[in-house]
Amino acid sequence: MQTSPISYKRHRYPPQIITHAVWLYVRFNLCLREIEEMLLERGIHVSYETVRRRVVKFGRLITNNLRKRPGRPGDVWHLDEVVVKIAGKSFYLWRAVDPHDVVLKEILQPKRNKCAAKHLLIRLIKRYGFSPKRIIKGKLRSYSAAKREVHSVWIMDRAGD
Repeated sequence: MQTSPISYKRHRYPPQIITHAVWLYVRFNLCLREIEEMLLERGIHVSYETVRRRVVKFGRLITNNLRKRPGRPGDVWHLDEVVVKIAGKSFYLWRAVDPHDVVLKEILQPKRNKCAAKHLLIRLIKRYGFSPKRIIKGKLRSYSAAKREVHSVWIMDRAGD
């Protein structure tokens, strides 16, 4: 879904100030008068009514843009797998979580081997575009084997760039 860029034409304040005021309102659930005071402390004279009108006009667009851009995950990834029964059959739910407890990726696999671990790591690296500094994993040996294989391929690909 393509969204058109936000147009701040014919507004008194620069786009950075409008965006910051709307972000404060949406992100921290502050009242309009508190935002007016916060901006006043920074030397920006704006009434709470102006902030309210900008929230009504730009609030939805700014929140949609913020939701589209997920933050970069941390440099430490926790990998784990758990057995799940679906229709009487056992499957393995592989998960990757960053230090902020955000689930990076979940994959359901029928097997618990190096190939499944490698599949998870490759998808993670392709999605986020970097390899983590450290991977915390369970005692499953498949993780280490997959990590060595994926890391060597990742280094070779990055050398060609």
